[in-house]
Amino acid sequence: QGQLAESGGGSVQAGGSLRLSCVASAYTYRTKCMGWIRQPPGMEREGVAVISPGGIAYYADSVAGRFTLSRDNAKNTVYLQMNSLKPEDTAMYYCAANNCPTGWNRIRPGDFGGWGQGTQVTVSS
Repeated sequence: QGQLAESGGGSVQAGGSLRLSCVASAYTYRTKCMGWIRQPPGMEREGVAVISPGGIAYYADSVAGRFTLSRDNAKNTVYLQMNSLKPEDTAMYYCAANNCPTGWNRIRPGDFGGWGQGTQVTVSS
């Protein structure tokens, strides 16, 4: 089935930027919706963004206008560009995939599988 590997997390000050990458080990991910899910400390997982195989992306209201999700199917990679970061963006960020079920644009964490190990993002004020 393959695996997902995230990278690009780190510590930044509020207003800064980071770009997360998620590399899929199998070409089959090219046909899947790819999403980023985050889990703030002590809180539930929440959907951040999702992108269809054709490149249509949807975002959580909390990140719309600040985050941009893109994919390069030739490289089996999805990118999450995060700008104007806020302390409330602090979380472990996970890459995951699904088969674009009905309502896939709602970015429901329970719809995703094949989770990566995650990459930590910490934003200080």
